[in-house]
Amino acid sequence: MRALLEQHYAHIFEPKLLDEIAKAGILKEVSEGEKLMEIGQYITAMPLLVSGAIKILREDTQGDELLLYFLEKGDTCALTLSFNRGQRKSEIRAIAELDTVLIMIPIQKMEEWSSNYKSWRNFIFDSYQNRLMEMLDTIDSIAFMRMDERLLRYLRDKQKLMQSNFLSSTHQDIAYEMHTSRVVISRLLKKLELEGRIKIQRNKIELIALD
Repeated sequence: MRALLEQHYAHIFEPKLLDEIAKAGILKEVSEGEKLMEIGQYITAMPLLVSGAIKILREDTQGDELLLYFLEKGDTCALTLSFNRGQRKSEIRAIAELDTVLIMIPIQKMEEWSSNYKSWRNFIFDSYQNRLMEMLDTIDSIAFMRMDERLLRYLRDKQKLMQSNFLSSTHQDIAYEMHTSRVVISRLLKKLELEGRIKIQRNKIELIALD
């Protein structure tokens, strides 16, 4: 684990902190689609991503989901720390978007390292800020963008995340994450296909010209 930390986090954390993370952390591998965190559960650890991606979702009273943001290599979800303060339950769901490798850090180490290491404290503050800005961005897109604009943005984000022009998602998958109906998504995807911007295949979408 120390070698992985050195490779991915040496530019952020000092060697002594890397040693502590290697000692306290638990290396975990999760497969695409595997759930890491559920709404309503108590949080015992915070993830440091080594590779892959995790999507963070909210759920409404009807059980429909909304994609808030993605965590990628080098990220963490500092919101998990805020849920642990006062032993509050998680209000988000975390699912592996890709096969992912991460290091789970026990929550009890968070404040200790924040007191002892400026680099860790800055890392957590930056994470809070980044996640907040991403959530505000999501709110803005819902409030101010048309659904076709939101869909284009979603497809661009997925293309960047997957580093591929092929998206293995069904129309229903996209509808769930965008908190809308399958009928709406299917109609907008068909319009994009007619414009030559995508090509719809069986359970796969080829992204051709999204700019």
